[in-house]
Amino acid sequence: MAIPADDLRLDMNGVSERLEGAGCPIKQRDEMLVVLDWKGMETTIYPQGKVMFFPLKDRSLCIKYAMEILGEVV
Repeated sequence: MAIPADDLRLDMNGVSERLEGAGCPIKQRDEMLVVLDWKGMETTIYPQGKVMFFPLKDRSLCIKYAMEILGEVV
């Protein structure tokens, strides 16, 4: 899981709309999380800006991918 240095307050409806617009298929969305497919992984985004990738275990790729996703939605 990637956790941003600064605590974010993301609007999860806006997050899902922007990611759908970027071509990411959304699996689940509510006020607490957005679940989508990102580069073949199940990815969960939380309102605090935390991003979890499954089954990714490489820390540097986790950070890189989280920055890419947050760049789309912040």
